[in-house]
Amino acid sequence: MSALRHKYGAIRDERDGRKFASRAEVRYYDMLKMRLASGEVVMFLPQVAFPLPGGTKYVCDFMEFHADGTVHVVDVKGMETPAFKAKKKQVEALYPVTIEVVKA
Repeated sequence: MSALRHKYGAIRDERDGRKFASRAEVRYYDMLKMRLASGEVVMFLPQVAFPLPGGTKYVCDFMEFHADGTVHVVDVKGMETPAFKAKKKQVEALYPVTIEVVKA
């Protein structure tokens, strides 16, 4: 697959037939698979959408279900844009979640 550049410099990539917006997301995905194999993570879902008012939505990179019963909403970011910050605040106000930002 040829690498396409994102406007913020991210390079789109692919792993296991899944497409990712950045190589940082691929690295995090690889780490999640290791955590899954170790039993720390029971399962995870990529690209989970949270509907927002006004017909918009926020899509997290991963939703992780841990062995201790906790659920983590994770977004892998190289740069936190103003739009992301606004949607993050909105999601956290509307849903009982805290979005964890993993820096690339």
